[in-house]
Amino acid sequence: ERGKMAVPMPSKRRSLVVQSSMDAYTPPDTSSGSEEEGSMQGEGTPTSSQGSINMENWISRAIHGSTTSSTTSSSSTQSGGSGAASRLADVMGQTHLGKSGKQTHPSTITLLTYLYLPLYVRVCLSYLQCVPVGGRVSAKIQQLVNTLKRPKRPPLREFFVDDFEELLEVQQPDPNQPKAEGAQMLAMRGEQLGVVTNWPPSLEAALQRWGTISPKAPCLTTMDTNGKPLYILTYGKLWVRSMKVAYNILHKLGSKQEPMVRPGDRVALVFPNNDPAAFMVAFYGCLLAELVPVPIEVPLTRKDAGSQQIGFLLGSCGVTVALTSDACHKGLPKSTTGEIPQFKGWPKLLWFVTESKHLSKPPRDWFPHIKDANNDTAYIEYKTCKDGSVLGVTVMRIALLTHCQALTQSCGYTEAETIVNVLDFKKDVGLWHGILTSVMNMMHVISIPYSLMKVNPLSWIQKVCQYKAKVACVKSRDMHWALVAHKDQRDINLSSLRMLVVADGSNPWSISSCDAFLNVFQSKGLKPEVICPCASSPEALTVAIRRPTDDSNQPPGRGVLSMQGLSHGVIRVDSEEKLSVLTLQDVGTAMPGALMCVVKPDGVPQLCKTDEIGELCVCSVATGTSYYGLSGMTKNTFEVFPMNSVGAPISEYPFTRTGLLGFVGPGGLCFIAGKMDGLMVVGGRRHNADDIVATALAVEPMKFVYRGRIAVFSITVLHDERIVVVAEQRPDSTEEDSFQWMSRVLQAIDGIHQVGVYCLALVPSNTLPKTPLGGIHLSETKQLFLEGSLHPCNVLMCPHTCVTNLPKPRQKQPEIGPASVMVGNLVSGKRIAQASGRDLGQMEDNDQARKFLFLSEVLQWRAQTTPDHVLYTLLNSRVGVACSLSCVQLHKRAEKIATMLAERGHLQDGDHVALVYPPGIDLIAAFYGCLYAGCVPITVRPPHPQNIATTLPTVKMIVEVSRSACMMTTAVICKLLRSKEASAAVDVRTWPPVLDTDDLPKKKPPLLYKPSNPDTLAYLDFSVSTTGMLAGVKMSHTATSAFCRSIKLQCELYPSREVAICLDPYCGLGFVIWCLCSVYSGHQSILIPPSELEVNPALWLLAVSQYKVRDTFCSYSVMELCTKGLGLQTESLKSRGLDLSRVRTCVVVAEERPRIALTQSFSKLFKDLGLHPRAVSTSFGCRVNLAICLQGTSGPDPTTVYVDMRALRHDRVRLVERGSPHSLPLMESGKILPGVRIIIANPETKGPLGDSHLGEIWVCSGHNASGYFTVYGDEALQSDHFNSRLSFGDTQTIWARTGYLGFLRRTELTDASGERHDALYVVGALDEAMELRGMRYHPIDIETSVIRTHKSITECACLYGRVARRKPLLSKRHMTAHLEFAKRHLKDSPTMRNKILWSDETKIELFVLNAKHHIGRKPGGNQAPLIIWPIPSLR
Repeated sequence: ERGKMAVPMPSKRRSLVVQSSMDAYTPPDTSSGSEEEGSMQGEGTPTSSQGSINMENWISRAIHGSTTSSTTSSSSTQSGGSGAASRLADVMGQTHLGKSGKQTHPSTITLLTYLYLPLYVRVCLSYLQCVPVGGRVSAKIQQLVNTLKRPKRPPLREFFVDDFEELLEVQQPDPNQPKAEGAQMLAMRGEQLGVVTNWPPSLEAALQRWGTISPKAPCLTTMDTNGKPLYILTYGKLWVRSMKVAYNILHKLGSKQEPMVRPGDRVALVFPNNDPAAFMVAFYGCLLAELVPVPIEVPLTRKDAGSQQIGFLLGSCGVTVALTSDACHKGLPKSTTGEIPQFKGWPKLLWFVTESKHLSKPPRDWFPHIKDANNDTAYIEYKTCKDGSVLGVTVMRIALLTHCQALTQSCGYTEAETIVNVLDFKKDVGLWHGILTSVMNMMHVISIPYSLMKVNPLSWIQKVCQYKAKVACVKSRDMHWALVAHKDQRDINLSSLRMLVVADGSNPWSISSCDAFLNVFQSKGLKPEVICPCASSPEALTVAIRRPTDDSNQPPGRGVLSMQGLSHGVIRVDSEEKLSVLTLQDVGTAMPGALMCVVKPDGVPQLCKTDEIGELCVCSVATGTSYYGLSGMTKNTFEVFPMNSVGAPISEYPFTRTGLLGFVGPGGLCFIAGKMDGLMVVGGRRHNADDIVATALAVEPMKFVYRGRIAVFSITVLHDERIVVVAEQRPDSTEEDSFQWMSRVLQAIDGIHQVGVYCLALVPSNTLPKTPLGGIHLSETKQLFLEGSLHPCNVLMCPHTCVTNLPKPRQKQPEIGPASVMVGNLVSGKRIAQASGRDLGQMEDNDQARKFLFLSEVLQWRAQTTPDHVLYTLLNSRVGVACSLSCVQLHKRAEKIATMLAERGHLQDGDHVALVYPPGIDLIAAFYGCLYAGCVPITVRPPHPQNIATTLPTVKMIVEVSRSACMMTTAVICKLLRSKEASAAVDVRTWPPVLDTDDLPKKKPPLLYKPSNPDTLAYLDFSVSTTGMLAGVKMSHTATSAFCRSIKLQCELYPSREVAICLDPYCGLGFVIWCLCSVYSGHQSILIPPSELEVNPALWLLAVSQYKVRDTFCSYSVMELCTKGLGLQTESLKSRGLDLSRVRTCVVVAEERPRIALTQSFSKLFKDLGLHPRAVSTSFGCRVNLAICLQGTSGPDPTTVYVDMRALRHDRVRLVERGSPHSLPLMESGKILPGVRIIIANPETKGPLGDSHLGEIWVCSGHNASGYFTVYGDEALQSDHFNSRLSFGDTQTIWARTGYLGFLRRTELTDASGERHDALYVVGALDEAMELRGMRYHPIDIETSVIRTHKSITECACLYGRVARRKPLLSKRHMTAHLEFAKRHLKDSPTMRNKILWSDETKIELFVLNAKHHIGRKPGGNQAPLIIWPIPSLR
């Protein structure tokens, strides 16, 4: 059959393709811990009768790429990744069998279906299709295809819903919101465009006529910065110079055979805003040469705001020539060679100066060919969109002429009238009135440059008086500036004005400027009917304009509309007394010869109702034609056919969208309520940026911020738009004044618009990107805000007031009850998350120390049997031996310390002794001296000499909380504790007795202390957590011995072994490895104080290499110091003989989630020095058990998995592929120590969890701590943390709660006993985790995201604020105020009192000032006895 092709199948080779359905290839439940996961579904061999391969099976092969060689895989590789493969299966699965029911070949895939696939999927499919049937797929291609797999949503009910959109709150429409109730509007037609006999057939003809008939008539007068006439351009000069420009462009660029430009080509017009004469000459020169001028702004620097986008427009228009003036050409940036550099994003341009002195005079027989207006393009006006992109609106010559005729008729222009133009003459209203229509009617234009307006804002009014101008074109900004500066001017007479065109009359703040201007200058001869606001857009040109009338009794149209109604798109008339109203002025009626209607802004262009806000559309000859080079956008904007209620078009001619939002009121008056580019849809309601700006300006604008330097835009947060307000702050404003103003702005916007502001930022003056005319460049400002490059001086973030569609609070599923437990497994098929290390009772070893119950006895035994065996070697910064300690030396020194404690300290059995020593031998000897004396030692980090003010209070706190009866330290630290700096930090008089162990007695104690019970206290372990909590735990002699034995068996420590240790020996596993393990196991510990690495960063690695150490322990700070300090010295270290190839285990000791980025960087950096990446691992311990996991010598290599962060927020564990979206790498925290049992439990219900759940790690071990040591003695907390039981299942075992969240995964690896290895992964501390709306977030993840945002951020901290407790806080001031209030109302009559329903003096504010205050308090702060003193600390 056609379209089918048989695939050649080798007869003697078995196919490697598995023939089964797509359902069989659904990836298994990756969250399951069952042993069947990862197994193949089966294998089949196609028979010759098949003939061709089924389409579904072929797609299944392409997606999964199964082979006979891969029979099993780990659960991590079966996880889903991108959704591309599932979409591929859905699309391709539609192509099944033909009508005959026979199977079809992949070649029958339609081209359309194939093209819809992502490129990388197509590459994979094409590659796999070309692979021979018996061949093997490349490993990289296979890995990519596996990554594209995404499992279907797991059907189990306990799984979270990973579809983010479904997690967001859906905004329910308000049933009481206003709705449009009027009838469907009718299209409004403007008056008929009159036909005047003396109107020219084109603008070029008008120029020729006036240039020859009235050559001395003034056309344009330019002003300098002093307000004096700079140059007068007559119509004769304009005509002659325009012809000269046209001739030189056509004949002097290029050659005769290959001219550089031809008629119809586009050329750029680059002229400054203070030189309208040169622009006018160049513009009409292009029209005479039949070229298409593209007026743009002057690029002052290579990084001008929006300059790159204008360059893109020039490139798309094919511009190769730029016309400019001599002064502008000299002012352009130059390279070292004097050439104008190519601006960023701009095409290569030839700069052509249009001054007459640089041009050749055209021959007498040359004359430009002047045509009647036709459909050729006259000029292109650029338009900046909301996103910052620049479009070119093309205007035809017939549209240009018709627009001038319509303006002439609407404004009543006559010959020789004088018009004052303050607007930009290169575009919009300034171009239409001041350059085009003025020439058509031989008018005289007085051009006021922007530079003059900045110096003298009243200059345009002065020119109106001086020249008796009939018309003036201004903006509301110019009217406002004139109001501010008019006080000193007396000789002002505006009676000559018959029309004051307000170009931005559609803006909401223009009506206030018009009213204020009229109130002030009406006494100066200004008539009310003179003010004529207009509405315009680049696409539709002039949309509407108010006509000047002689009837002063006819008031202008005005509408007071409800802001709430406008936000819902409907018109509701309100009263002016309210604040939440918008007062609009009409902008006149439609232009002559135009048809206007209002359509809905979204979806099908359907006509609006009479009381509905929509987008104005215009059908007229006098509009733009297209966006140059963008046919799709052109069709949506310039070729719109509005539909009525039955779906029929209202006209056979297309309409043009104006981009203006408004409505047509009574009498055909147009009202503009906003712009499409400024529209922000927040929570389903429409808000206009101009309205927000007007509200912000109404809050005392002149005191704190600059008027006109406010940017309002929206950003997308949680699938909805959020409003951002950025303003330039005045330099004399204080921070308090600025925040008071911002608070009032927030209240005003909320009260008037009923919408919250996401962010309000104030930046220093003159820092926001500006447009050439001084306005704020909105898109560039938004881009700076999103990039974090705005650098504000005051910021007020208010997400709580505007983000109303937060993710739904997680609905926690009911936990599995006791009835679901059966033979250790849950009924749902999930394995209970529990694991254990090797059993200590069944392990046979030659450990002679097992017969002793106390470490002090082990030391005495070693001092007798192996007295000269070296236990400790302390190194200095030069890798030399500072001192060493043998068994007998340690024993004798400990005896002397015990004698000193008895004689000088007068201590008794069980007294607590604080050991304040630097890392070294003295700390070890002092510890065993305390054991010999029967005292309880507490190791304390000594204060830092350069930072006593912050470190000494911590020492004092530990000494006081531990109830230490005595302190032991060195002479140097003893002197430091009594120094003046120490006296300034703490009260040194309250120190307990301080003993100097540098001066020891020479006699030994008569009798060494032996505890009567092994369960008595051996030492106290105090630690300060990252949240600033001080916690001390009690370690018994039994737990200490069991601890040392577990580490000895895990790491295979024997007397012949050497271990290098570089960490702080004050708490946790670090203290045990530094001080205890060598005495118990007999191995030699090479001690490297971390402080020595500040002098020699390579000290630790040099020691490991020199002593040929196989096992070493360090901290994260040491590893980070080596990574940063030795990153560029690996070659020199290698030349010095540094060799790390003998290192078997390098364990990082910490109580946190493994820092996988740091460990990988360390492994990669020192790989060239022989360090094996598998040697680097981490340990895990906590307060209740100082070491739960520790990578041993015989265990499997540590594994790394990638989990879905969205699943972790829901306390679920879902493995994904590396590089998948939202993936989080987690490294195994080492192998579980012998004698340790672990179970994952629900921290709230205390029930056991499956291995697909994230829960709290509970531990049962012989070396668990006995409990907290606290001065409060809270038994409830003690029992909950150290003596917890499961709520069901194994309810007899006593567990200790670690306070850390994690999960267990059974891997495919096997340990030494041949059993599958259970890996523990720590996610984070339960107390540090932030639970927001039922989802759990960990600070380390947020910190990592913050650090990744910018290379300058090296450290950060994520804090969790909790609401402070409410408590009465009445000062004397409050009591006095209450008393005065009572005295004022003391004589109120009973009748008056009966009328009072409720009275309260509470100050109620909507926003920041009276909000909740947050503090850094732990949950249950009153009940937690561990919170002794808040210590600010960073991770």
